[in-house]
Amino acid sequence: MALAGSPQAAGQAGGFHRISFTGKASEYFGIWIVNVLLTIVTLGIYSAWAKVRRNRYFYGNTVLLGRSVEYHARGVQILVGRLIVLGAFVVLNVLAAVVPFLVLLPTIVVLVALPWLVARGLRFAARVTSYRNVRFDFVGGAGGAFKAFILGGLLSVITLGILTPLASRWVSRYLGANLRYGGKSFDTDPPLGPLYKSWLLSFLIALIGLGIIAVIVAANFALIAALIETPGSLAPEQQIPLIVSAVIGYIVIFATMGIAGLFYRAGVRNVAWSSTTFDGRHRLMSDVSRIRYTWIAISNVIVTIFTLGLMRPWAAVRLARYTWEHTGVTFSGDVGELFSRIEEQGSAVGAEFMDFEGFDFGF
Repeated sequence: MALAGSPQAAGQAGGFHRISFTGKASEYFGIWIVNVLLTIVTLGIYSAWAKVRRNRYFYGNTVLLGRSVEYHARGVQILVGRLIVLGAFVVLNVLAAVVPFLVLLPTIVVLVALPWLVARGLRFAARVTSYRNVRFDFVGGAGGAFKAFILGGLLSVITLGILTPLASRWVSRYLGANLRYGGKSFDTDPPLGPLYKSWLLSFLIALIGLGIIAVIVAANFALIAALIETPGSLAPEQQIPLIVSAVIGYIVIFATMGIAGLFYRAGVRNVAWSSTTFDGRHRLMSDVSRIRYTWIAISNVIVTIFTLGLMRPWAAVRLARYTWEHTGVTFSGDVGELFSRIEEQGSAVGAEFMDFEGFDFGF
């Protein structure tokens, strides 16, 4: 059941407060079109500054208790991080091409370095984000990133998706348990039961898609068998049904897998956010409708394609508004007193982060 809540003054007692998103498509369109044009003119170099402008707009329009989130990254930090990663890839591939026995070197280095890059990227993203002039922080290490993103993903693949909820739990715990705000910690421990409940629905949707593909294959089995047995033996008029069936099959598989993925993403978001606490007392909440979320995401893609990308700002604002307005926090105790303590404890840490944010490596 969706909870009802409205912003209250920071000095009043706690309770449930929804987050709001105040951005408008017409406003963001101006930022977006300039970002696109300058990125093209500069052959992609401006994309680092484009990311900063985009994030500052979306963060700055995400509001809780009348105060917005702020994004402090600088374009040069993002550009330098990307150049470091790009340079490393170039060097590794040149070495692999020059010295044959080093052909696996790029893959090995990526597998070893990726968890570290992910952890550093999450730390950067947290440290350049603030709320009420207090910075966030992320203290997770490479080991946790390896377990959450690489080992979890591998288990999902080799078990044909059966252990995907376990991988999702590892990711949620890694992200939530290592996040800090003003010296106080978050904690996330989503139960497997609700995650598997969400996964089961997505799995059934995927099965429907596979079932339709099986029916298409069965209906064209004779033509497929003849083509395999004697390539080029089919007349042009016989190939038309195969081409049509192949197109329908691709559409079906992409549509059903996409819907299944979006259903699962929305379900995991609800479970993970609603299993997250801050400072052991204050609880986060997400009540996104999986059907509504999926419809918004799919219709956004369709509208963006048919308008040749010009409606992309509208689509981005539309999805952000829906997800944030179905997110909230239940505060325990006096909200004003809570943030006064956090601002006192977090001011020194925030000042230090201004000098030690590092670079964004794009992971």
